[in-house]
Amino acid sequence: MRIFLAPMEGVVDFQMRQLLTSIGGLDGCVTEFLRIGEQRLPRRVFTKLCPELLQQSRTPSGTPVAFQLLGGNAEAMAFNAAKAAGLGADSIDLNFGCPAKTVNRNDGGAKLLQEPKRIHRIVKAVRDAVPSGIDVTAKIRLGFQDRSMGLENAHAIADAGAQQLVVHARSKNDAYRPPAYWDELRPIRDQLNIPVIANGEIWSPDDLQRCADHSGCEDFMIGRGLLARPDLALAIRNPDAHQAWCWEDILPLLLDFFRKGIEQYPEKYCGNRLKQWFMYLQRNYPEAELFFNQLKRLRKRDEIEMLFAHHAKEQKIELAS
Repeated sequence: MRIFLAPMEGVVDFQMRQLLTSIGGLDGCVTEFLRIGEQRLPRRVFTKLCPELLQQSRTPSGTPVAFQLLGGNAEAMAFNAAKAAGLGADSIDLNFGCPAKTVNRNDGGAKLLQEPKRIHRIVKAVRDAVPSGIDVTAKIRLGFQDRSMGLENAHAIADAGAQQLVVHARSKNDAYRPPAYWDELRPIRDQLNIPVIANGEIWSPDDLQRCADHSGCEDFMIGRGLLARPDLALAIRNPDAHQAWCWEDILPLLLDFFRKGIEQYPEKYCGNRLKQWFMYLQRNYPEAELFFNQLKRLRKRDEIEMLFAHHAKEQKIELAS
């Protein structure tokens, strides 16, 4: 079994990848997408999105990072994939699953699921453009308006030479509403001769087992579930031995994440990524809701640091100074 951290645009940046992979249990992760139009992008764009390119495409803990591209122009996708490979990417991931309206309006993401032949051309162009030793992978949903084209799109990607496919078990129109249709992954898993990774609605070890039973998949990609429970991969791998993390384990991670991200944004936005993470943590930690209700109004670094100190004192949690 392999477990991957899902790419979540605007959420799973390099600092989040660094933090979550340092906890352990993950076999790989993927960058946020680089949107490709018709342009040839410069080096700085690639390394800003993926600083791990300067570290042999690994997080500091040694977890592989795939470089993700999104776009509908096969030639531009191929050129920029070759550029990423030349800068050190050892895996290129193609996004055909993003449901965002702005992405779909601009010829990218799940919109392309309506055109399997076009998806095939894009994947083949990228596969032909990068060295054979570099994997080309893709992520799709089960369809756009409905879930009727999942198998056709999966075959288009595998036949074009991709080494691996992630399938989010919903259509674009399903968005992120429960349930995930894990049963509909089984025909894809049974018919493709490449690994098929199941994605969608995995929040617990029990969810993962049900997903495996329904889909037949042996590998899994998790996004929101890992944000809601950072030790989830460890719990999945050691269901009997792992002791679930409590708030005392989580709070120091949050403070470390906040401090490492401060320099990236103007002060009034310095807590935005932290606040975003709290939206997921509230699912499993009642303390997160209490903290967030005080955090959401704060804009300055010193105010947020003081809130951490106050909260830690109330909860009798020791934090690094």
